[in-house]
Amino acid sequence: MHNTLPLLEITDFPAIHRGRLETLQVNLGYQCNQRCLHCHVNAGPTRTEMMSKENVALIVPVLKSQGITTLDLTGGAPELHPEFRALVQAARQENVNIIDRCNLTILFEPKQETLAEFLAENRVEIIASLPCYSLENVDKQRGEGVFTKSIAALKKLNALGYGKRHSGLTLNLVYNPIGPTLPPNQETLENTYKQRLFDTHGIEFNALFTLANMPIKRFGSTLVSKNEFAPYMQLLKENHSDANLGNVMCRHLISVDWLGGLYDCDFNQQLEIEIPNGPRHLRELLNKTIHDTPIRVADHCFGCTAGQGSSCGGALDE
Repeated sequence: MHNTLPLLEITDFPAIHRGRLETLQVNLGYQCNQRCLHCHVNAGPTRTEMMSKENVALIVPVLKSQGITTLDLTGGAPELHPEFRALVQAARQENVNIIDRCNLTILFEPKQETLAEFLAENRVEIIASLPCYSLENVDKQRGEGVFTKSIAALKKLNALGYGKRHSGLTLNLVYNPIGPTLPPNQETLENTYKQRLFDTHGIEFNALFTLANMPIKRFGSTLVSKNEFAPYMQLLKENHSDANLGNVMCRHLISVDWLGGLYDCDFNQQLEIEIPNGPRHLRELLNKTIHDTPIRVADHCFGCTAGQGSSCGGALDE
């Protein structure tokens, strides 16, 4: 696999600083039941990295110490971690909003038969990847049979109230382009998704998030192999908007890897770009602040500011 960090380190991306910490985004491990072409963490069924029980035990105390209001759980498939359910329950007792970045097909894996009901009972917000509303495009990006299972999972979640108006159970979908292009207008695509999924499958959801593919890890390596890395970076830079700088996710988020290490964002985590100063491990957040600290940037950051902008919560420019 090609290492794209040397192609990204020299940058003219603007300097930015972190504000108040609102979200703790925790990668519980790289094991996943899928292996998607766009995956920036190289997750898959053969990965064995999992956060230790000792580090998981630090998460809720850190939430309380820092006054963090949102716990964003990711992976791999975060639900495969043996401590996932206990962590969700403990965080809910502290009235923390919990996000599960769910790949949908995990609902049908062995020992996950009651997962959907568990998420609903604990009022966990689901952000689910569905890169298209057509079978051909989804299976091309995520693997054969994924679309059919994803539709079945969405129907199961709808039956529990997810995505339904006034239910309080939030179901958001995520769109990633299949290739080296910018996402289309988020509002327009959301309307198309809602119409197609409801008309064809009777499926409802709350919102669609459009995310740009980052030129790192599996996707970045593919770009290098196809001689598309430089053109894609040029596309991102040509479409950079300073207006998006105020809303990039790293200003109010800290990313935690499966070893408990701290990074400015999930992408810096995968590139192993450490925080320039301040705490480096989850345990240090029990008694140290990270407010108003500089954020490490590189050329991949243009992926967050190009076009409408891109973040864990979708487009930045409404």
